[in-house]
Amino acid sequence: MIHRAREAKVVGERSPVAPRAEIGASWDRVLRSGIDPDQSTESVLLEMDEIEHRRRSSTLGEVMPLLSEGLVSLADAAQQIVVVTDVEGRVLWRQGNTGVLRRADRICLAEGAAWAEASTGTNAIGTALVSRTPVQVHSSEHFVRSLHNWTCAAAPVRDPRDGRLIGILDISGPASTFHPTSLALVGSVARLAESEIRNRHLQAIDRLRSVAAPLLCRLGGRALAVDTHGWLAAVTGMPPVDRLPLPKSLQPGRVWLPSLGMCQVEPLSGGWLVQVTDGSSDGPPRRVVLDLSRPRGLTVNVVSAVGTWTQRLSPRHAELLYALALHREGRTASELAEDIFGDATRTVTVRAEISRIRRHLAEVLAHRPYRFGEGVEVEVIQPDHPADLLPRSTAPVVVRAREGS
Repeated sequence: MIHRAREAKVVGERSPVAPRAEIGASWDRVLRSGIDPDQSTESVLLEMDEIEHRRRSSTLGEVMPLLSEGLVSLADAAQQIVVVTDVEGRVLWRQGNTGVLRRADRICLAEGAAWAEASTGTNAIGTALVSRTPVQVHSSEHFVRSLHNWTCAAAPVRDPRDGRLIGILDISGPASTFHPTSLALVGSVARLAESEIRNRHLQAIDRLRSVAAPLLCRLGGRALAVDTHGWLAAVTGMPPVDRLPLPKSLQPGRVWLPSLGMCQVEPLSGGWLVQVTDGSSDGPPRRVVLDLSRPRGLTVNVVSAVGTWTQRLSPRHAELLYALALHREGRTASELAEDIFGDATRTVTVRAEISRIRRHLAEVLAHRPYRFGEGVEVEVIQPDHPADLLPRSTAPVVVRAREGS
Protein backbone atom coordinates (compact mmCIF):
# COMPACT_ATOMS: atom_id res chain seq x y z
CA MET A 1 0.00 0.00 0.00
CA ILE A 2 2.87 2.38 0.78
CA HIS A 3 4.42 1.49 -2.58
CA ARG A 4 1.19 2.48 -4.35
CA ALA A 5 0.97 5.71 -2.33
CA ARG A 6 4.52 6.60 -3.30
CA GLU A 7 3.95 5.84 -6.99
CA ALA A 8 0.85 8.06 -6.93
CA LYS A 9 2.82 10.87 -5.31
CA VAL A 10 5.55 10.63 -7.96
CA VAL A 11 3.10 11.02 -10.85
CA GLY A 12 0.96 13.63 -9.08
CA GLU A 13 -2.10 11.46 -8.50
CA ARG A 14 -4.20 11.02 -5.36
CA SER A 15 -3.85 7.77 -3.44
CA PRO A 16 -6.51 6.16 -1.24
CA VAL A 17 -3.72 5.27 1.22
CA ALA A 18 -1.79 8.08 2.92
CA PRO A 19 1.78 7.62 4.15
CA ARG A 20 2.81 8.53 7.67
CA ALA A 21 2.86 12.30 8.15
CA GLU A 22 6.65 12.59 8.39
CA ILE A 23 7.10 10.47 5.26
CA GLY A 24 4.51 12.45 3.29
CA ALA A 25 6.14 15.74 4.27
CA SER A 26 9.52 14.37 3.19
CA TRP A 27 8.16 13.23 -0.18
CA ASP A 28 6.80 16.74 -0.75
CA ARG A 29 10.20 18.31 0.01
CA VAL A 30 12.02 15.84 -2.20
CA LEU A 31 9.67 16.40 -5.12
CA ARG A 32 10.18 20.17 -4.85
CA SER A 33 13.94 19.67 -4.84
CA GLY A 34 13.82 17.75 -8.11
CA ILE A 35 15.11 14.36 -6.93
CA ASP A 36 14.60 11.62 -9.56
CA PRO A 37 13.08 8.46 -8.01
CA ASP A 38 15.13 6.36 -10.45
CA GLN A 39 18.44 8.07 -9.75
CA SER A 40 21.44 6.43 -8.17
CA THR A 41 22.36 7.14 -4.55
CA GLU A 42 26.00 7.59 -5.58
CA SER A 43 27.70 10.77 -4.35
CA VAL A 44 31.20 12.20 -4.51
CA LEU A 45 32.93 10.92 -1.39
CA LEU A 46 34.90 13.25 0.84
CA GLU A 47 38.66 12.78 0.76
CA MET A 48 40.04 10.85 3.72
CA ASP A 49 41.87 13.97 4.98
CA GLU A 50 38.56 15.85 5.06
CA ILE A 51 36.82 12.94 6.82
CA GLU A 52 39.54 12.88 9.49
CA HIS A 53 39.28 16.66 9.92
CA ARG A 54 35.53 16.44 10.43
CA ARG A 55 35.94 13.57 12.88
CA ARG A 56 38.42 15.57 14.96
CA SER A 57 36.17 18.66 14.86
CA SER A 58 33.04 16.77 15.89
CA THR A 59 31.98 16.39 19.51
CA LEU A 60 30.70 12.96 18.50
CA GLY A 61 34.30 11.79 18.25
CA GLU A 62 34.51 12.00 22.04
CA VAL A 63 31.65 9.52 22.50
CA MET A 64 32.25 7.12 19.60
CA PRO A 65 33.58 4.43 21.99
CA LEU A 66 30.31 4.69 23.93
CA LEU A 67 28.24 4.50 20.73
CA SER A 68 30.20 1.49 19.54
CA GLU A 69 29.80 -0.29 22.86
CA GLY A 70 26.09 0.48 23.09
CA LEU A 71 24.94 -0.30 19.56
CA VAL A 72 27.43 -1.95 17.20
CA SER A 73 27.32 -5.44 18.75
CA LEU A 74 23.51 -5.41 18.66
CA ALA A 75 23.47 -4.18 15.05
CA ASP A 76 25.98 -6.86 14.03
CA ALA A 77 23.85 -9.61 15.54
CA ALA A 78 20.76 -8.19 13.82
CA GLN A 79 22.46 -8.11 10.39
CA GLN A 80 22.62 -4.31 10.39
CA ILE A 81 25.22 -1.54 10.51
CA VAL A 82 25.64 1.61 12.57
CA VAL A 83 26.21 4.87 10.70
CA VAL A 84 27.14 8.23 12.26
CA THR A 85 26.98 11.42 10.20
CA ASP A 86 27.73 15.09 10.70
CA VAL A 87 25.14 17.88 10.44
CA GLU A 88 25.45 17.91 6.64
CA GLY A 89 24.51 14.24 6.40
CA ARG A 90 28.05 13.18 5.52
CA VAL A 91 28.97 9.73 6.83
CA LEU A 92 31.90 9.98 9.27
CA TRP A 93 31.82 6.52 10.82
CA ARG A 94 30.19 3.18 10.05
CA GLN A 95 30.52 -0.18 11.77
CA GLY A 96 28.63 -3.44 11.98
CA ASN A 97 27.95 -6.65 10.11
CA THR A 98 30.62 -7.33 7.49
CA GLY A 99 28.21 -8.65 4.88
CA VAL A 100 25.88 -5.68 5.27
CA LEU A 101 28.84 -3.28 5.00
CA ARG A 102 29.61 -4.78 1.60
CA ARG A 103 25.97 -4.35 0.53
CA ALA A 104 26.04 -0.77 1.82
CA ASP A 105 28.95 -0.03 -0.50
CA ARG A 106 26.66 -0.76 -3.45
CA ILE A 107 24.28 2.05 -2.46
CA CYS A 108 27.14 4.38 -1.45
CA LEU A 109 26.34 4.20 2.25
CA ALA A 110 30.07 4.65 2.79
CA GLU A 111 32.35 6.92 4.80
CA GLY A 112 32.35 10.38 3.22
CA ALA A 113 29.06 9.86 1.33
CA ALA A 114 26.21 12.40 1.29
CA TRP A 115 22.88 11.26 2.79
CA ALA A 116 20.95 14.50 3.17
CA GLU A 117 17.47 14.53 1.60
CA ALA A 118 18.72 16.86 -1.13
CA SER A 119 21.19 14.16 -2.22
CA THR A 120 19.40 10.85 -1.75
CA GLY A 121 15.74 11.68 -1.15
CA THR A 122 13.70 10.37 1.76
CA ASN A 123 15.88 8.29 4.09
CA ALA A 124 16.21 8.08 7.88
CA ILE A 125 19.44 10.11 8.05
CA GLY A 126 18.33 12.93 5.76
CA THR A 127 14.78 13.10 7.07
CA ALA A 128 15.96 13.15 10.70
CA LEU A 129 18.25 16.05 9.76
CA VAL A 130 15.24 18.03 8.56
CA SER A 131 12.69 17.00 11.18
CA ARG A 132 15.12 17.04 14.13
CA THR A 133 13.28 14.00 15.53
CA PRO A 134 13.91 10.23 15.41
CA VAL A 135 12.67 8.72 12.14
CA GLN A 136 12.27 5.19 10.81
CA VAL A 137 12.06 4.69 7.03
CA HIS A 138 11.24 1.27 5.66
CA SER A 139 11.36 -0.16 2.16
CA SER A 140 9.22 1.82 -0.32
CA GLU A 141 8.96 4.76 2.09
CA HIS A 142 12.38 5.62 0.64
CA PHE A 143 11.86 7.96 -2.30
CA VAL A 144 14.66 6.54 -4.47
CA ARG A 145 13.78 3.07 -5.74
CA SER A 146 17.24 1.57 -5.23
CA LEU A 147 16.69 1.89 -1.46
CA HIS A 148 13.47 -0.13 -1.35
CA ASN A 149 15.39 -3.20 -0.18
CA TRP A 150 16.62 -1.32 2.91
CA THR A 151 15.25 -0.32 6.28
CA CYS A 152 16.78 2.33 8.54
CA ALA A 153 16.16 4.18 11.79
CA ALA A 154 17.94 7.38 12.81
CA ALA A 155 17.97 9.82 15.71
CA PRO A 156 19.51 13.30 16.00
CA VAL A 157 22.24 13.89 18.58
CA ARG A 158 22.38 17.37 20.12
CA ASP A 159 25.11 19.08 22.06
CA PRO A 160 23.53 19.63 25.52
CA ARG A 161 25.75 22.67 26.04
CA ASP A 162 23.97 24.78 23.43
CA GLY A 163 21.24 22.59 21.93
CA ARG A 164 22.88 22.49 18.50
CA LEU A 165 22.52 19.42 16.34
CA ILE A 166 25.92 17.73 16.07
CA GLY A 167 25.06 14.69 14.00
CA ILE A 168 22.81 11.74 13.25
CA LEU A 169 23.01 8.20 14.65
CA ASP A 170 21.55 5.59 12.29
CA ILE A 171 21.13 1.83 12.07
CA SER A 172 20.49 0.41 8.61
CA GLY A 173 20.13 -3.02 7.05
CA PRO A 174 18.27 -5.12 4.50
CA ALA A 175 14.50 -4.63 4.59
CA SER A 176 14.11 -8.16 5.97
CA THR A 177 15.84 -7.03 9.19
CA PHE A 178 13.12 -4.48 10.00
CA HIS A 179 12.08 -4.40 13.65
CA PRO A 180 9.70 -1.88 15.29
CA THR A 181 12.02 -1.46 18.31
CA SER A 182 14.91 -0.18 16.17
CA LEU A 183 13.71 3.40 16.45
CA ALA A 184 13.48 3.26 20.24
CA LEU A 185 16.93 1.64 20.42
CA VAL A 186 18.70 4.23 18.31
CA GLY A 187 16.91 7.04 20.17
CA SER A 188 18.00 5.66 23.54
CA VAL A 189 21.64 5.40 22.48
CA ALA A 190 21.53 8.96 21.10
CA ARG A 191 20.29 10.18 24.50
CA LEU A 192 23.05 8.18 26.18
CA ALA A 193 25.63 9.95 24.02
CA GLU A 194 24.16 13.33 24.96
CA SER A 195 24.33 12.38 28.64
CA GLU A 196 28.01 11.54 28.32
CA ILE A 197 28.72 14.89 26.64
CA ARG A 198 26.81 16.63 29.45
CA ASN A 199 28.90 14.87 32.12
CA ARG A 200 32.13 15.88 30.40
CA HIS A 201 30.85 19.45 30.23
CA LEU A 202 30.10 19.57 33.96
CA GLN A 203 33.62 18.36 34.71
CA ALA A 204 35.04 21.11 32.49
CA ILE A 205 32.91 23.74 34.30
CA ASP A 206 34.30 22.54 37.64
CA ARG A 207 37.86 22.94 36.37
CA LEU A 208 37.10 26.45 35.10
CA ARG A 209 35.47 27.40 38.40
CA SER A 210 38.58 26.37 40.36
CA VAL A 211 40.63 28.81 38.27
CA ALA A 212 38.09 31.65 37.99
CA ALA A 213 36.63 31.89 41.51
CA PRO A 214 39.84 33.18 43.18
CA LEU A 215 40.29 35.66 40.32
CA LEU A 216 36.77 37.08 40.64
CA CYS A 217 37.23 37.54 44.39
CA ARG A 218 39.91 40.15 43.63
CA LEU A 219 37.83 42.06 41.07
CA GLY A 220 35.44 44.93 41.74
CA GLY A 221 32.22 45.60 39.86
CA ARG A 222 30.20 43.09 37.90
CA ALA A 223 31.96 40.15 36.30
CA LEU A 224 31.39 36.57 35.21
CA ALA A 225 33.50 33.59 34.22
CA VAL A 226 31.86 31.46 31.55
CA ASP A 227 32.96 28.57 29.38
CA THR A 228 33.23 28.87 25.59
CA HIS A 229 29.50 28.11 25.28
CA GLY A 230 28.53 30.80 27.82
CA TRP A 231 27.73 28.46 30.75
CA LEU A 232 28.41 30.09 34.09
CA ALA A 233 31.35 28.95 36.24
CA ALA A 234 31.58 31.91 38.67
CA VAL A 235 30.08 35.38 39.18
CA THR A 236 30.58 38.46 41.33
CA GLY A 237 28.65 41.71 41.81
CA MET A 238 25.49 40.55 40.05
CA PRO A 239 22.82 37.83 40.17
CA PRO A 240 23.93 34.50 38.68
CA VAL A 241 22.58 33.29 35.36
CA ASP A 242 22.62 29.76 34.00
CA ARG A 243 24.09 30.81 30.68
CA LEU A 244 25.36 34.00 29.07
CA PRO A 245 24.58 34.20 25.32
CA LEU A 246 27.84 34.87 23.46
CA PRO A 247 28.53 36.02 19.90
CA LYS A 248 29.37 33.26 17.45
CA SER A 249 32.98 34.45 17.04
CA LEU A 250 33.97 36.04 20.33
CA GLN A 251 37.29 37.90 20.51
CA PRO A 252 39.07 39.57 23.47
CA GLY A 253 38.33 43.27 23.93
CA ARG A 254 35.23 45.44 24.10
CA VAL A 255 32.08 43.55 23.12
CA TRP A 256 28.44 44.57 23.23
CA LEU A 257 26.22 41.81 24.67
CA PRO A 258 22.43 42.27 24.46
CA SER A 259 21.84 40.96 28.00
CA LEU A 260 24.58 43.06 29.70
CA GLY A 261 25.51 45.97 27.46
CA MET A 262 29.15 46.89 26.85
CA CYS A 263 31.65 44.43 28.34
CA GLN A 264 35.38 43.83 28.47
CA VAL A 265 36.20 40.24 27.56
CA GLU A 266 39.44 38.42 28.38
CA PRO A 267 40.38 34.77 27.73
CA LEU A 268 40.61 32.18 30.49
CA SER A 269 41.75 28.58 30.26
CA GLY A 270 38.59 26.88 29.04
CA GLY A 271 36.44 30.00 28.84
CA TRP A 272 36.12 33.77 29.18
CA LEU A 273 36.26 36.46 31.84
CA VAL A 274 33.47 38.98 31.15
CA GLN A 275 33.54 42.33 33.01
CA VAL A 276 30.56 44.65 32.61
CA THR A 277 31.64 48.17 31.64
CA ASP A 278 29.64 50.99 33.21
CA GLY A 279 28.74 53.93 31.04
CA SER A 280 27.97 54.35 27.35
CA SER A 281 27.27 51.31 25.23
CA ASP A 282 28.25 53.18 22.05
CA GLY A 283 24.65 53.28 20.86
CA PRO A 284 21.72 50.87 20.95
CA PRO A 285 21.17 48.07 18.42
CA ARG A 286 20.23 49.36 14.98
CA ARG A 287 18.97 46.29 13.16
CA VAL A 288 17.44 42.87 13.83
CA VAL A 289 17.47 40.07 11.25
CA LEU A 290 15.10 37.18 11.96
CA ASP A 291 16.34 34.27 9.83
CA LEU A 292 13.62 31.65 9.29
CA SER A 293 14.97 30.40 5.96
CA ARG A 294 16.18 27.07 7.38
CA PRO A 295 13.89 25.14 9.76
CA ARG A 296 16.92 23.56 11.40
CA GLY A 297 18.82 26.84 11.82
CA LEU A 298 16.42 29.44 13.25
CA THR A 299 18.35 32.53 14.42
CA VAL A 300 18.01 36.20 15.29
CA ASN A 301 20.91 38.49 14.40
CA VAL A 302 21.31 41.76 16.31
CA VAL A 303 23.44 44.45 14.66
CA SER A 304 24.80 47.20 16.91
CA ALA A 305 27.41 49.92 16.56
CA VAL A 306 30.14 47.54 17.73
CA GLY A 307 29.29 44.42 15.79
CA THR A 308 26.81 41.61 15.15
CA TRP A 309 25.47 39.10 17.68
CA THR A 310 23.57 35.91 16.84
CA GLN A 311 21.13 33.95 19.02
CA ARG A 312 19.71 30.56 18.03
CA LEU A 313 15.96 30.30 18.48
CA SER A 314 13.59 27.57 19.56
CA PRO A 315 10.59 27.10 17.22
CA ARG A 316 8.30 28.72 19.82
CA HIS A 317 10.51 31.81 20.18
CA ALA A 318 10.78 32.03 16.39
CA GLU A 319 6.96 32.07 16.18
CA LEU A 320 6.72 34.88 18.75
CA LEU A 321 9.37 37.04 17.11
CA TYR A 322 7.77 36.45 13.71
CA ALA A 323 4.41 37.64 15.06
CA LEU A 324 6.06 40.77 16.50
CA ALA A 325 7.87 41.40 13.20
CA LEU A 326 4.51 41.35 11.39
CA HIS A 327 2.97 43.76 13.93
CA ARG A 328 5.51 46.52 14.51
CA GLU A 329 2.93 48.53 16.42
CA GLY A 330 3.05 45.85 19.11
CA ARG A 331 0.86 43.05 20.47
CA THR A 332 -0.74 42.50 23.83
CA ALA A 333 -0.32 39.18 25.61
CA SER A 334 -3.81 38.09 24.57
CA GLU A 335 -3.18 39.06 20.94
CA LEU A 336 0.03 37.05 20.91
CA ALA A 337 -1.79 34.12 22.52
CA GLU A 338 -4.30 34.26 19.66
CA ASP A 339 -1.43 34.48 17.12
CA ILE A 340 0.46 31.49 18.54
CA PHE A 341 -2.17 29.22 20.09
CA GLY A 342 -5.43 30.40 18.58
CA ASP A 343 -6.55 30.95 22.19
CA ALA A 344 -6.50 34.48 23.61
CA THR A 345 -6.68 33.17 27.18
CA ARG A 346 -3.21 31.62 27.18
CA THR A 347 -1.53 34.82 28.30
CA VAL A 348 0.47 33.24 31.14
CA THR A 349 2.37 31.05 28.69
CA VAL A 350 3.00 33.98 26.36
CA ARG A 351 4.32 36.19 29.16
CA ALA A 352 6.65 33.44 30.35
CA GLU A 353 8.07 32.85 26.88
CA ILE A 354 8.53 36.57 26.15
CA SER A 355 10.30 36.91 29.51
CA ARG A 356 12.73 34.19 28.42
CA ILE A 357 13.37 35.92 25.11
CA ARG A 358 13.99 39.28 26.78
CA ARG A 359 16.72 37.76 28.95
CA HIS A 360 18.80 37.67 25.79
CA LEU A 361 17.22 40.51 23.80
CA ALA A 362 16.41 43.11 26.44
CA GLU A 363 17.98 45.88 24.33
CA VAL A 364 15.81 44.94 21.35
CA LEU A 365 12.35 44.12 22.73
CA ALA A 366 10.05 46.51 24.56
CA HIS A 367 6.86 45.68 26.46
CA ARG A 368 3.44 47.22 27.19
CA PRO A 369 2.69 46.24 24.46
CA TYR A 370 5.29 43.69 23.36
CA ARG A 371 7.15 45.06 20.34
CA PHE A 372 10.51 45.68 18.77
CA GLY A 373 12.10 48.86 20.10
CA GLU A 374 11.74 52.25 18.46
CA GLY A 375 14.28 52.91 15.74
CA VAL A 376 15.20 49.25 15.31
CA GLU A 377 15.04 48.04 11.72
CA VAL A 378 13.57 44.52 11.48
CA GLU A 379 14.14 42.14 8.56
CA VAL A 380 12.64 38.64 8.21
CA ILE A 381 14.43 36.15 5.95
CA GLN A 382 11.87 33.58 4.81
CA PRO A 383 12.33 30.22 3.02
CA ASP A 384 12.26 30.15 -0.78
CA HIS A 385 8.95 28.28 -0.66
CA PRO A 386 6.15 29.53 1.66
CA ALA A 387 5.28 25.95 2.67
CA ASP A 388 8.71 25.63 4.32
CA LEU A 389 8.09 28.48 6.80
CA LEU A 390 8.39 26.85 10.26
CA PRO A 391 6.94 23.66 8.71
CA ARG A 392 6.05 21.98 12.02
CA SER A 393 4.35 25.05 13.46
CA THR A 394 0.59 25.08 14.05
CA ALA A 395 0.52 28.73 15.15
CA PRO A 396 -2.30 30.55 13.29
CA VAL A 397 0.00 33.46 12.40
CA VAL A 398 2.39 31.02 10.69
CA VAL A 399 -0.29 28.87 9.07
CA ARG A 400 -1.83 31.97 7.46
CA ALA A 401 1.58 32.98 6.07
CA ARG A 402 2.18 29.49 4.64
CA GLU A 403 -1.24 29.61 2.95
CA GLY A 404 -0.57 33.08 1.62
CA SER A 405 -3.52 34.71 3.41
